[in-house]
Amino acid sequence: MTLITKRQGRLRRRRRVRARISGTAERPRLSVYRSNRGVFAQLIDDTKGHTLAAVNWIEPDLRKLTASEQAKKAGELLAERGKAAGVETCVFDRGGYQYHGRVKALADGAREGGLAF
Repeated sequence: MTLITKRQGRLRRRRRVRARISGTAERPRLSVYRSNRGVFAQLIDDTKGHTLAAVNWIEPDLRKLTASEQAKKAGELLAERGKAAGVETCVFDRGGYQYHGRVKALADGAREGGLAF
């Protein structure tokens, strides 16, 4: 009997999601990474392998907020930076995490900031 750890399960789900999702220059992939301390998000053009915009929980605007507020504000900041880079729509990549809590808050913040997905 094989035992799968939480990390291995998430990576398996992540690979399954990434098999179906790919970002382009017109519609980049919004990739989410959730750690115990904060949240990271990027807009990625997979055809070129370039990051168009990124946001990190360590930034001064986000550091002092609670977890869900931090995620929502990160989504808004990412949308603002994406708009500056010329991005209107994107594909959401939840990274193997449940669409719940901080991941959902980040997506809602990005939508409120003006990104469509």
